[in-house]
Amino acid sequence: MNLTNEKVNNFCVLNIEGRVDTTNYSEFESEVNKLFEAGEKELIFDCSGLNYISSSGLRVFLIAQKKTLSLNGKLYLCNLQPAIKEIFDISGFSTIFKIFETRDKAIGS
Repeated sequence: MNLTNEKVNNFCVLNIEGRVDTTNYSEFESEVNKLFEAGEKELIFDCSGLNYISSSGLRVFLIAQKKTLSLNGKLYLCNLQPAIKEIFDISGFSTIFKIFETRDKAIGS
């Protein structure tokens, strides 16, 4: 897994590449927590490079969503690969998150 972030307009975009699973979800969770600690509350998770997510990874997404809502912030997802989108659909997470086809659409919403 590789995580990078960048500031785009008011959003902090977290680029997620590789796998988020039981071996590295805590690293992912730690990175997300650092963003909150830095005062970020408008986040976009760019999943264009995400090719696998386990239930542990989904849990981190859910915790981030709850934290964002408690801060009256925003958490958008974009660029989900078809297999990842299917996991979100099957798990019901597609109804919990605002999911956009592209980063530009997420930023422009």
